[in-house]
Amino acid sequence: QVQLVESGGGLVQPGGSLRLSCAASGFTFSTYGMAWYRQAPGKERELVAYISMPGRSTDYADSVKGRFTISRDNAKNTVYLQMNSLKPEDTARYYCNARVRGGDYWGQGTQVTVSS
Repeated sequence: QVQLVESGGGLVQPGGSLRLSCAASGFTFSTYGMAWYRQAPGKERELVAYISMPGRSTDYADSVKGRFTISRDNAKNTVYLQMNSLKPEDTARYYCNARVRGGDYWGQGTQVTVSS
């Protein structure tokens, strides 16, 4: 079965950096696009970044453009989110997402808190 396991969250000061990882299994990772979403308390889940199947195409929410970078390592079945210049408004639970064979799959999420 499809499994997505996020890691790398934590508490960081404003201006700091974190790298999130999402280890995928149960499907042919290299043939699917992958995405990161986030959800802050009281807010809807929002798309943060997307990377295409071969990794040549990426897309970002306007709020993170120039600060976040999504990448993938198909040999490790892992997608990453490098987050730089973090702001308090980036505080949220971050989720990995894959749409595989008509199903929408999510990890358990990893908490990112940006605070001084």
